Amino acid sequence: MGTSGPRLENGHRPLDRPRGVRPPVAHHHPSRERFARPFGRRYIWSPQLNAAPADQIRLLDVQDLDVRLQQLAHKRRSLPEHDEIESLNRDLTQLRDLLVAAQTEESDCAREQTKAEQDVDQVRQRAARDQKRLDSGAVSSPKDLENLQREIASLAKRQGDLEDVVLEVMERRESAQERVAELTERAGSVQGKIDDATARRDAAVEEIDGEVASVTKEREVIAGSVPDALLGLYDKLRAQQGGIGAAKLYARSCQGCRQELAITELNEIRSAAPDTVVRCENCRRILVRTSESGL
Repeated sequence: MGTSGPRLENGHRPLDRPRGVRPPVAHHHPSRERFARPFGRRYIWSPQLNAAPADQIRLLDVQDLDVRLQQLAHKRRSLPEHDEIESLNRDLTQLRDLLVAAQTEESDCAREQTKAEQDVDQVRQRAARDQKRLDSGAVSSPKDLENLQREIASLAKRQGDLEDVVLEVMERRESAQERVAELTERAGSVQGKIDDATARRDAAVEEIDGEVASVTKEREVIAGSVPDALLGLYDKLRAQQGGIGAAKLYARSCQGCRQELAITELNEIRSAAPDTVVRCENCRRILVRTSESGL
């Protein structure tokens, strides 16, 4: 059975219109011109954008400057001095921890030495008093004399033991002091390296920031001459496509996704008006036509 009238895509007939009523006529507005691209059996309609070829070429200049700004940002983040300073700071932190431990040990030894020396002094004073008492002849009882002499001998032994303790503590303290001096010197050396690397990093950052300022100013000048609609679409796509919003059509290939265009797409681009802003079917970036496009 043949068809008797227009059908919708899903195959159903449209509702009958009253006799004598004509369907509305779609008026053509150049500023709202649309193009379609197939998607299965349907078509996805996208608003068409027009811009002078010279404006589209300038958009490539804006893209080049944006790429340069991305490269400078990456260079700034990837300066070798960043890793160098981070590594040196880790070393310095470790050295400072060791230094604090050595200083604490030295301080503990100092207190221990002071306490041991005080103990020796007390024993020495007590032994001196006993010896003075013995020498004075004030003690006449043989038993008391024997006890006093025994105590003096015990105090002498006690004093000798305490003096050995003092010597041992002094040796530990001296070792801790040497460790403190060594770690202090090493920490100072590492700090010097950090200061040097920081100065080199700051100089490199200053140079990069100077170039960023220059490129940014140049971009502002060129972007200011690109129509707002075109620049707005470019900025949107650039945010979505990893920093690349517009690409040159070179030798029939999109320089954004590095894909060669299909013959049907190339034919559509050939037939498009020079001021039509075309997009890559693969990556959806703006495609800018030049004499090297291979059309």
